[in-house]
Amino acid sequence: MAQNGNQDRVMDDYDHHHHDHDHASGDEYDEHEHKLKGKKEEEPSVERVFKHLLVPSWRNQLTVRAFVVSFALSILFCFIVMKLNLTTGIIPSLNVSAGLLGFFFVKTWTKFLERSGWLKQPFTRQENTVIQTCVVASSGIAYSGGFGSYLFAMSEHVAKQSSDTSDFKDPKLGWIIAFLFVVSFLGLFSVVPLRKIMVIKFKLTYPSGTATAHLINSFHTPQGAKLAKKQVKVLGKFFGLSFFWGFFQWFYTASDGCGFQAFPSLGLKAFGNKFYFDFAAIYVGVGMICPYIINISVLLGGILSWGVMWPLIENQEGHWYDKGLGDGSLHGIQGYRVFIAIAMILGDGLYNFVKVLSHTLLGLYYQIKEKQRENVLPVADQDSPSSQLTYDDQRRQQFFLKDQIPPWFAVGGYVAIAAISTATLPHLFPHLKWYYILVIYLVAPALAFCNAYGCGLTDWSLVSTYGKLAIFTIGAWAGASHGGVLASLAACGVMMNIVSTASDLMQDFKTGYLTLSSPRSMFVSQILGTAMGCVISPCVFWIFYKAFPDLGTHKSEYPAPNAIVFRNMAILGVQGFGSLPKNCLMLCYIFFGAAVVINLIKDLMGKRGRFIPLPMAMAIPFYTGPYFAIDMCVGSLILYVWEKVDKAKADAFGPAVASGLICGDGIWTLPASVLALVGVKPPICMRFFSRATNQRVDTFLGN
Repeated sequence: MAQNGNQDRVMDDYDHHHHDHDHASGDEYDEHEHKLKGKKEEEPSVERVFKHLLVPSWRNQLTVRAFVVSFALSILFCFIVMKLNLTTGIIPSLNVSAGLLGFFFVKTWTKFLERSGWLKQPFTRQENTVIQTCVVASSGIAYSGGFGSYLFAMSEHVAKQSSDTSDFKDPKLGWIIAFLFVVSFLGLFSVVPLRKIMVIKFKLTYPSGTATAHLINSFHTPQGAKLAKKQVKVLGKFFGLSFFWGFFQWFYTASDGCGFQAFPSLGLKAFGNKFYFDFAAIYVGVGMICPYIINISVLLGGILSWGVMWPLIENQEGHWYDKGLGDGSLHGIQGYRVFIAIAMILGDGLYNFVKVLSHTLLGLYYQIKEKQRENVLPVADQDSPSSQLTYDDQRRQQFFLKDQIPPWFAVGGYVAIAAISTATLPHLFPHLKWYYILVIYLVAPALAFCNAYGCGLTDWSLVSTYGKLAIFTIGAWAGASHGGVLASLAACGVMMNIVSTASDLMQDFKTGYLTLSSPRSMFVSQILGTAMGCVISPCVFWIFYKAFPDLGTHKSEYPAPNAIVFRNMAILGVQGFGSLPKNCLMLCYIFFGAAVVINLIKDLMGKRGRFIPLPMAMAIPFYTGPYFAIDMCVGSLILYVWEKVDKAKADAFGPAVASGLICGDGIWTLPASVLALVGVKPPICMRFFSRATNQRVDTFLGN
């Protein structure tokens, strides 16, 4: 998934200067600070700005208003993530949007109470961080819950589009919520004991968490608050534009193939191969947030597949595959689209898995070696570690280590939830035997640690790669005769949820460290956010599922491309390569190898490698088509021109404009779904024909 690599462009500029405040014990470091100045010149101190402010206790960081705002924002972001999940599968980082909107809502709330004289507790950075953590945890379930991938892949609807139609389990709200509750909390307990090692000893950067902390810290300075107010205005303006643009477009979509999304902006021939601008504000916003190379990679992948390969393979109809199979058959052209995309995704995933794992093991080796060297070879007159810390780091460590989460609580929690889960899951999925689950839970903490460590080094979370690992291992173990397809998809869900929540929590610990938020409040917020997500995400998915009967079909507004990809991976894992069309396996090997080689060249070229496209991103349009890539490149172009004209404004307001476009279009899906559920259809169909077709239509209507 592209989400694995997507980082907010904001993150690139800030590595580690993002921190917080408190009043306690501020002056006791002043004397030490003067000594330190003689030795080296310091970075500008963030914590000195907040020194006069009292840091609330961990219980006071968890306020009712924070969770009310988190709940409202969780619904908004679940709709956005769900829409992206069911259309393209590309999900950008929404940290800026969550932080900005959380700040805006609570600031509005506290201003109103202040004027009324009822304000008891001011709005702090720590409360802002709690909101951020809760919202990201909740909306994260919309991704790791598999509504656009493994979970929807279990349905009969998707099964009918694959070569194995017998093994399916249709979505029902009850079992989905139960499944998420028993698998989504394990990851949180698996890495809690490692927070001090990861954040303080290894000093991992966690670029996303660091950038989020910088954002929150900046909101709570006087200058930052002024800028945040302007950013919120810009976000609100583009939110309104995007929402009403979605509403306006709806009037022209009376049936399939109608509306602005069917406008052949690059010509009818190009439109037939899915090259067109579909006027979706959400993808323009996503393009403004995603790094340029992601957008270019997706477009190149679309040109390679739909512009070159698929037309050439379609010319072989009758030679490579039987005639008349139709566009959706996996024994025909659709098989090439799906399996070549899978080959590229697996090649990219395997390469990055090996790379991040080797970085992780090397990093650990050097960290341990360094610690041993420090312990064995003390240097005379060497400053103690505490004397080498900056003022900011001393304050952060003081608060980070103050509220401990006992190791017995983490281990006990993991064992208890694992036991409940091992007993419960076989009732939901009879083919997923208890010993499969037990094996997953025994290896999961190690994989969760690897992913959390790798994410701290590179900001690259390999969640879907670990999920695919579970698909192939459990699928091969179970076999076709024992419901291997369903068992492997369910195992994928278990693995993805553990690994995803573990790396998310460690990101949040880093954000909390830099904003003086208590690890306990971060953990509680993550638990509550995850619980919200386990209810909100299935309900949002259920709205889509009931409102759009063609959900998951190739030509639908919501094709859910990853569902068919994950299902066919499960079939491959169980049945092998026997069902592939002619020459498809050879092409899969070529593209698998190409993905590995491109990644290797990209890494070997160092800085110049940033111009090499990403195979994972290139693979996404192989199945869906490149229409959304054109929208994303328009977003990139807007940002690029804006940066050339006025870089300061583009840096300050670019993320706010992008967030407004994404949120407005994303939330429009709620009223659109409700209208579809109650049977209200758009009044107009706007279609586009060639001149010859138009003459035939006129002649027919004239008769």
